[in-house]
Amino acid sequence: MRIAHVASELFPYLKTGGLADAVAALTGSLADRGHELAVFMPGYRSVLDGPHVAGCRPSHKLKIEMGDTFLAGDVYTLKPRPGLTLHLVCREEYFDRKLPYWTGERDYDDNDARFIFFQKAVVELLRLTDFKADIVHCHDWQTGLLPIFLRDAERHYAVTLALKTVFTIHNIAYQGVFPRQSYALTNLPEELLTIDGLEYYDQMCMLKAGIVYADKVTTVSRQYAKEIQTPEFGNGMDGVIGTRLDDLHGLLNGIDTAVWNPATDPNLPARYRADDLAGKAKCRARLLKESGWSATFKGPVFGMVCRFTAAKGLDLVLEAREFFARQNCRLVVLGSGERKYEELLHDFAAAHPGKVSLCVRHDEAMSHLVEAGSDFFLMPSLFEPCGLNQMYSQAYGAVPLVSKVGGLVDTVTDIDASPETGTGIMFAPTQVEFAAGLTRALALFADKPRYAATQRRAMLKDFSWTTAVTAYEQLYTDAL
Repeated sequence: MRIAHVASELFPYLKTGGLADAVAALTGSLADRGHELAVFMPGYRSVLDGPHVAGCRPSHKLKIEMGDTFLAGDVYTLKPRPGLTLHLVCREEYFDRKLPYWTGERDYDDNDARFIFFQKAVVELLRLTDFKADIVHCHDWQTGLLPIFLRDAERHYAVTLALKTVFTIHNIAYQGVFPRQSYALTNLPEELLTIDGLEYYDQMCMLKAGIVYADKVTTVSRQYAKEIQTPEFGNGMDGVIGTRLDDLHGLLNGIDTAVWNPATDPNLPARYRADDLAGKAKCRARLLKESGWSATFKGPVFGMVCRFTAAKGLDLVLEAREFFARQNCRLVVLGSGERKYEELLHDFAAAHPGKVSLCVRHDEAMSHLVEAGSDFFLMPSLFEPCGLNQMYSQAYGAVPLVSKVGGLVDTVTDIDASPETGTGIMFAPTQVEFAAGLTRALALFADKPRYAATQRRAMLKDFSWTTAVTAYEQLYTDAL
């Protein structure tokens, strides 16, 4: 098949979360299986300044209609692997910024114009390159208007740009809601801005557009597909989701084992596998040392890598201060995000420097070391559409402590509920349940044979894209 994927980020070019990893692994796996892939993402400053684009010249010049004016743009085209072409859509006014979506304090005021321009540019590129896509696969709100932009362009130019469209909701909490006036930038007919179309409480919603107008709608786990149909997890979109149930599919992501594999990972000081964990002990010692502690510490090491937002359960971690201060354990937290949580975690670590280490940054190599060097990995998320870190942690022999939500339910088996097959510890995302989970972790760590058996089962689970990609192939085939 000829498949186009459109996303606002892609590993290794730009990554703020699991979206970049998931899109990179899916598109790479599809290309490896013989499909022809065209991938589109914005040409952010950090991408253009990176090593991947060095010496590259623009492949196309664009002229994009935006309301009552036309704006120019450039495209850089790369061939990162056989069967896959990457197009970077550039316009300095929109993408020459330090961060992709926000200032560090709040979202950019012109995110509506930035991503309308990006989506229109993708449609124009599909036309100019004559890609003739069987499937155009759109990811999250930044691409929600694409299905309707495609059909509008097809009518205008009397061509077929894509046979079918797929829209994936990676996180329904991020919706791309903008003032009604932003709709003028789309140049779409006014009759589409209604309750049955793009209108959302007298505003325009890009996520809703993707849900309503794509041929197939997916999300990133079976459990999350059920959850977003409810008011509790639907973030106001449960009614819209309810209109597309026949076309809604929960397809679990996998992990890229070329990047996340402790037996081959170049980011680690030592490699290891399930039947030989000597290298993991060396990774643990390195993590302890880099955190400022003795490499010979014998108690459990808890690791956490996440965006600093309430959704990741950071309030539960902060409410468990006394546990980490009192028990003979260590906690390493890596990430960045909302200033509130950066400050609270900084105060927590400053109050207990012998127990808590905080790294406020995005650091890909360090995230691998945290997974490899930890005995337990914390994911007390309030919601989690799929989650990748709980899969990484199992592959790396760090027993996950996770909430009973979303993709965590589909990928972790509780050791008490299923003693013979359990790979982690699960709890409801409440203070009492999280505290009980931490206590269970101490008991498990003290029972060395049981801990080792849990660790081994986790490492032997297959989270590769081999299974995940076949589900997407079947979805595409069914759509066609």
